[in-house]
Amino acid sequence: MASDSSKIFTAVSLVSAVGAAAMAKKTLNVSWKAATGKNPPANPADPDVNVWEAVAWAAVSGTLIGLARMFAARQAAQVYAKQTGHLPPGLRKDGQDPDAPAPVS
Repeated sequence: MASDSSKIFTAVSLVSAVGAAAMAKKTLNVSWKAATGKNPPANPADPDVNVWEAVAWAAVSGTLIGLARMFAARQAAQVYAKQTGHLPPGLRKDGQDPDAPAPVS
């Protein structure tokens, strides 16, 4: 049973992260066009793209897509924990609680 729930979590987590990244990218494209009046760079590495425009696009898109994927993965882990009573395989408390005992390596 644990193996099945682990596989289900992996699939749900992957689908939610990909979906979140796709929605973030679509939102970014529309926002970029609204803010700059131009389409976002299709390939920021292209030498014909202004370097500062490429840097701005890489920074903004990388950050926002990464955040969308992280929030989707966190939500999937919360749903898994609520359903099973424990965190998904591979996830554990990270020890940021100052009152918790130090992890043993």
